[in-house]
Amino acid sequence: MKQVIDKDFKGASAAGDSAVDFSTLTETAEFKHLLAEIDARKGEFEAKRHVPRDVVDLMKKARIFRSATPEKFGGDAMAPHHFLKMIDKIGTVDGSAAWVAAFGSANTYTAALPVEAQEVMYADGPDQVFAGGLHPVQQATRVDGGWRVSGRWKFASGCMGADWIGVGIAGVPQGAEPDAPPTVMMAVAPAEEVEIIETWDVSGMQGTGSHDTTVTDKFYADAWICERGAPGVIDEPLYKYPALAYQAQVHAACNLGLARAAIEQAKSVSGAAKLQVGHSRLCDRGYFLSGLAECEAKLRAARAFFYETAEEAWEHLLRGDPVPLKLNNLLRLSATNAAKSGAEVVQKCYTIAGMGVISSQNPMQRYLRDAMVVTQHSAVTDITMEGAGRVLAGLDAPRGFP
Repeated sequence: MKQVIDKDFKGASAAGDSAVDFSTLTETAEFKHLLAEIDARKGEFEAKRHVPRDVVDLMKKARIFRSATPEKFGGDAMAPHHFLKMIDKIGTVDGSAAWVAAFGSANTYTAALPVEAQEVMYADGPDQVFAGGLHPVQQATRVDGGWRVSGRWKFASGCMGADWIGVGIAGVPQGAEPDAPPTVMMAVAPAEEVEIIETWDVSGMQGTGSHDTTVTDKFYADAWICERGAPGVIDEPLYKYPALAYQAQVHAACNLGLARAAIEQAKSVSGAAKLQVGHSRLCDRGYFLSGLAECEAKLRAARAFFYETAEEAWEHLLRGDPVPLKLNNLLRLSATNAAKSGAEVVQKCYTIAGMGVISSQNPMQRYLRDAMVVTQHSAVTDITMEGAGRVLAGLDAPRGFP
């Protein structure tokens, strides 16, 4: 299985990339140990409904959570297409672990905070874990020097192992016109200052710990507030990469990994003896062989579009150019396509892989449940297809898109 998976990532260290890349990091002892630990404990993640902090610490050692930390603060500020391949690879072992690791990209959000706040965040080192349940956006009250915030938010994935937690607020900034509309912002605080309410009871991605969070009449100083999705204040290429597109990409990468795992699982049972006398092996059946080939082609096509677009966007930034609208649109389109195609591959593999997949202990069960959760995320749902189509047709982009 390893040999086939590694072929997916051939050529990962293209010219013009950051000094720290996918091929370098995934060959480290730390990354290999992380994958082995995830494989051994993925059942534990589901039972506990989160990835334990000691495994998050292993992710830190494998440099997952410094990938989007500014170089200014000792981070890697890694090219997105390299980080996405790390998540993709983790996804071949476990979807929940990949989802939690994907939030190694989240420090692109906190890069929009004032520099003085980031200096505090990274005072103890670059390996800081940020989790954010930013919805539903709660109205905040402007006070001297900051905001008073109360509310409850959903889907704070990875919050059980986070160092910092963000919440979504709306309010009229100081100095704005009296009739100005509220601005959607993110407020950030140390994780211990935010209460976690354990509500995560779901069928897929059970180990992500995407619980609710809440604060009551909490004061957030202005230094810990930024506009949601705003560009980073750090003058490094990563913080000019479209933040919302990157969010979509890290979720989609989980399904690319799950799809690869499903294909390999289907191949592993292709020659198994059948329960009923006279029945042919799966590998002797035309529908299995053609289905397997279709899955391989669909996955490789989705991956090619996905990574090619991410690399093109990075090349723009390295030249000092902004990512143009048409390319940003393709980032969103390729992410949604990857999420959908990955789920379709998993479903097809489930269908062709025989009666054994109905066992609750069969890995295909987990691949299927996890992959379907990815397609429900707002960043990669069918509404992005409509928005992408508008841009492709030369129409105005929908509000907030891409």
